[in-house]
Amino acid sequence: MISKDITLKVDGIDIVGALYRPSEGKAYPAVCVCHGIPAGGAPDPGDRGYAGLAERICELGFSVLIFNFRGSGNSGGNLDVIGWTRDLKVMIDYLSALDGVDGSHLALLGFSAGAAVSIYVAAGDKRVSSVIACACPAEFKWFEGEEKPQSLVKHFREIGAIRDDDFPHSVKEWYSGLKLVKPIEYIAQIAPRPLFIIHGSNDETVGLSDAYRLYERAGEPKQISVIEGAGHRLRRDERAVALILDWLRAQS
Repeated sequence: MISKDITLKVDGIDIVGALYRPSEGKAYPAVCVCHGIPAGGAPDPGDRGYAGLAERICELGFSVLIFNFRGSGNSGGNLDVIGWTRDLKVMIDYLSALDGVDGSHLALLGFSAGAAVSIYVAAGDKRVSSVIACACPAEFKWFEGEEKPQSLVKHFREIGAIRDDDFPHSVKEWYSGLKLVKPIEYIAQIAPRPLFIIHGSNDETVGLSDAYRLYERAGEPKQISVIEGAGHRLRRDERAVALILDWLRAQS
């Protein structure tokens, strides 16, 4: 396995990631992994994060790109969902142009808000060959309410996802991005590319009904798996990871 750190510019912002490849000299199918909105708090020292997941996918014979959306991790900028869609498009550009990547097999693996952004971007980008959506909201409805925009900005500022004092320039415009990236309105456009929806029955953040709504609206081929007793953080659930690995193996 070969890995290297990458930094790409998007809107003048450094977007930091890492590329994992099984070896040189062959074109491998690719997976781009998209994380969710940061939860804040101290990380679990025993959790290797998305790097551990990337390595396991790479072992199946995939080139894997993980990265931090703007406003998270080591990337610059501030949390902005519309900005996240542009970050992902640049990552797809990068993977598609990379030697050693089979551009006809480029999957997106998204978690929570990263899954929502994956569906939104894949709907309009046919370079994406398949999508796995884990704990994906049908829309960001849990942010609704007149007081929510300001309180969200305050929350994201407190956890370090909004870092600049003068951001956002317009709270209303920033908040509208959350309303625009609405997977339920775009998921049908994934077909005829394969779609896999994974959700926990006890998801405390995104209700299970969202998964069923998305599945009902999606075209074929599609698959849904509900993990009994699982919560929102499916990356940390070994049953979810096993489903992801098995599905990717079947698609390659």
